[in-house]
Amino acid sequence: MSLFRDDGVVLRTQKLGEADRIITLLTRGHGRVRAVARGVRRTKSKFGARLEPFSHVDVQFFARGSELVGRGLPLCTQTEIIAPYGREIVADYARYTAGTAMLETAERFTDHEGEPNVQQYLLLIGALRTLAAAAHRPDLVLDAFLLRSLAVGGYAPSFADCARCGLPGPNRFFSVAAGGAVCGDCRTPGSVLPSPEALRLLGALLTGDWATADAAENRHVREGSGLVSAYLHWHLERGLRSLRYVEKG
Repeated sequence: MSLFRDDGVVLRTQKLGEADRIITLLTRGHGRVRAVARGVRRTKSKFGARLEPFSHVDVQFFARGSELVGRGLPLCTQTEIIAPYGREIVADYARYTAGTAMLETAERFTDHEGEPNVQQYLLLIGALRTLAAAAHRPDLVLDAFLLRSLAVGGYAPSFADCARCGLPGPNRFFSVAAGGAVCGDCRTPGSVLPSPEALRLLGALLTGDWATADAAENRHVREGSGLVSAYLHWHLERGLRSLRYVEKG
């Protein structure tokens, strides 16, 4: 038997029995973890209120030896709130839908339980903090998070230099299969011709140039979001269910 402690973000919850829940978290040291929280659905449970999606928490787990090697689920025995990002996020529809897409993305990019992914964890914490603070438009924060998650996963798109031959940009065509912007010679079937402003916006979101991103027009934000969605869908092989509810522009 073993106790271990970690900090993490609650990604989702599932009902279990009459009063329990299965909590899925992305943790700093143990990657994605699923654990049982007993009694949290009772109306008087303060413990359950701390284990809601978007919450950044410090959690203590109890696991038997077999659970540590992947059989069965550990128990959440103690939890403390580090940052209640959900309080601000759920109060606004645009922030809530963008945040839900972030949680789904983080879970999809950490599909092996127990394997640490510190970059994805820190990326999610930063995105939720920015979203809760309403520092930028929710759809821009989401697209920045999606692009950086792709980069962390090894699928960084190019928005200037040709993704195939490296021809210095700007290049006008965009191919999700080729890895982003492509020149006329490397253009593939299915390539699209986005506006230069949309490509410039996406490059700014990937690198953190918020002055450029915040100044973008709604039409270019919508166009850029479509490219991000298509690129994400290609590399995940299926889209995110939550993206259909996100407000665009």
